[in-house]
Amino acid sequence: MIYIRSAIFNFLIYFLMPIYGLLGLPFALYSREGTYGVMRAYSHTILWLMRVICGIDYEIRGEAPDTEVVLAAKHQSFIDMVLIMVALPRPRYVFKRELLYAPVLGLYGARIGGIPVARGKKGAAVRSMVEGIVKQQKADGPGQTVIFPQGTRVAPAVQAPFKIGVWKIVDTIQVPCVPTATNAGLFWGRNSFLRYPGTIVMEFLEPIPAGMEATPFMALLEERIETACHLQNVEAGYPEGRPS
Repeated sequence: MIYIRSAIFNFLIYFLMPIYGLLGLPFALYSREGTYGVMRAYSHTILWLMRVICGIDYEIRGEAPDTEVVLAAKHQSFIDMVLIMVALPRPRYVFKRELLYAPVLGLYGARIGGIPVARGKKGAAVRSMVEGIVKQQKADGPGQTVIFPQGTRVAPAVQAPFKIGVWKIVDTIQVPCVPTATNAGLFWGRNSFLRYPGTIVMEFLEPIPAGMEATPFMALLEERIETACHLQNVEAGYPEGRPS
């Protein structure tokens, strides 16, 4: 039965994306708030379908930031971006430049002030990312810059390095960093067709203030995120991640 439920759900999330995108286009082109409205409508629909079809609920823990911050989030699944969209007032994502040319995603990501980054260019990519964030900060006012510090989706309990770019952003724009943990990959895996029932947790952790040196900042960020993710995995019954 899980295969049938997963197949129906997977079809619907991609079938509905262009429908919401096209029907909401006038609102998205009219204003940024209209863009957020369309994206949140789609996100809430996905969360409802996820619960009804797949038996997956979600829980937001901690204090969701509503001021200017850098949100350094664990990235395990597409659903991470959906939960961030419904939890935060004005998220703007750092995303790979290729997504600018993706139907619907590219347009809407750009309309909310997302910052595209050319992956693989290391130092040049980091400089471009920081410059883009500073530009958006001046143009848009307060918002939550969302970055996935490991640079890609990482399965639960799998170790992957945290990249220095998040510190460079915090050090440049001098705002707090909010570490964010999740166990989403236990139920919606990065390369898995199946959607397992359970409760996805997204947890906003204690902010890290600006002004720290790079090495202690990165160590503290990784420790807070990985510790919280491990505790969430233990709570869900999968301390080492879901067996493949």
